[in-house]
Amino acid sequence: MGESSNGNQSLWWARGKPKPESAPPRYRAVAYYRHSAQDRQENSVAIQQELVTKWAVANGVDIIHEFSDRGKSGLTAEGRDAFQDMMANWVKKRNDFDFVLCLDVSRWGRFQDIDLSATYSAECKRHGKRVIYTTLGMPRPDDPLYPVYVQFERFRAAQYSKELSVKVFHGCMKIAQQGYWVGRKPPYGFRRLLLDEARRPVQVLAPRQRKSIQNQRVTLTLGDEAEVDAVQRIFHEYAEAGHTIKRIAEDLNRDGVASASGRSWNASMIRRILKNAVYVGTLVYNKTTQKLLTPTRRNPHDQWVRTTRAFDPLVKQDTFDRAQQTLEESSSRFTPEFMLDELTRLVEQHDFIRPSFVRADPLAPSPTTYATRFASLDAAYQQVFRIALGQVREEVEGLVRGLASHVEAYDDFLVINRKFTVFIQPSVPMPHGYDQYWYFRPDDRGAVDITLGVPVSGPKVPQILGYLALPRLLVRGRGIRLFGSSHSRLDMYGH
Repeated sequence: MGESSNGNQSLWWARGKPKPESAPPRYRAVAYYRHSAQDRQENSVAIQQELVTKWAVANGVDIIHEFSDRGKSGLTAEGRDAFQDMMANWVKKRNDFDFVLCLDVSRWGRFQDIDLSATYSAECKRHGKRVIYTTLGMPRPDDPLYPVYVQFERFRAAQYSKELSVKVFHGCMKIAQQGYWVGRKPPYGFRRLLLDEARRPVQVLAPRQRKSIQNQRVTLTLGDEAEVDAVQRIFHEYAEAGHTIKRIAEDLNRDGVASASGRSWNASMIRRILKNAVYVGTLVYNKTTQKLLTPTRRNPHDQWVRTTRAFDPLVKQDTFDRAQQTLEESSSRFTPEFMLDELTRLVEQHDFIRPSFVRADPLAPSPTTYATRFASLDAAYQQVFRIALGQVREEVEGLVRGLASHVEAYDDFLVINRKFTVFIQPSVPMPHGYDQYWYFRPDDRGAVDITLGVPVSGPKVPQILGYLALPRLLVRGRGIRLFGSSHSRLDMYGH
């Protein structure tokens, strides 16, 4: 017989269920994934998501939202919409999560400035969120080496992009030396032809279509018949018939010949075709350099890769050579003195200048040529009145010498009290419809700290209207048009 219910020992079937142990506190997090076109398959968003989720489950973390940038470079945060959304609308504005999870430092970004990568992490920390790289694990509060690990991974991520850029560049150089087309849009009159591993034709590629197999190659083949005819017509009329570039553009527009962009033909389009050696079958590669989102720069001629007889030509070599000779003779005629004389003639004829006046004149160089030689047509217009503006510059320099205790003239700028430098740049008004503006191009030389813009009343009896202090670090050498209605610029720079 078992013990009664009123005994000292409780019955086994009456025992209460043991209380469950309290669950460990759970954290909340958002997750960020990034994958670029150059990354390997193991870095795909789906794989990142699987690995980060697995880590979160194992470490008691609830992922409440996920952000992913697909096909986005990690060299910068610009263009990564999901990353920007996460930082602006979640990290800075919400307080209902603790962590930002990311598979590893390279997915956070391959910033070339590793301090920039740390800046975004510090921004999360400042708003009470910690960035956790799941491959490194949850950092221990007392681990002095964890920051060292992270900084080293940031360096590795940046270095990977540099090394990959070098490898891609040398690969493209090798392909170009073999006479194959590298990547970009084909010139007007050509189409890209895909070749298989045995270099046999496969198909003509559509715009933006890419090859699917790494060992395949791309060459150029003749494109639309109307485009081929247009190219041959341009070379014939310029090299053999003696027509000007301006007339060729006008005739093509009159006959309804379509350009590559679909817009009306202009002198710069014609000139680019005439100077392009691809039309005699020569591939020219590495004329410019643009690596890791840095500005594009032109390379010296000795760094260009030239491969002759790479493609079937559209024009004969002797026709192309005559065109180059004519272009060179025309270019040598357009000296700065000649161009300013022509612009002065047009200003005296019309009392002011517009690009349409320059384009319509049969003798003057094109507005594009003025922009190439003088940075812009506006800058060339200021040079027409260089004598009057020189007198204004001398007047302003005298005023500066009366205000500062020590002024030195060095080259074409002033050194003020041996502390900063000033370049004085007067400007006459440029008519603009019923309005007018003053054009300034701040000096971007590292030795010039401030460009002092001086708008004057006009070229005949110039009266100083005021001053604009344009610091180099703020304006970065770009052209500035100052209208009377430019209140923000007047408030910021005007005196």
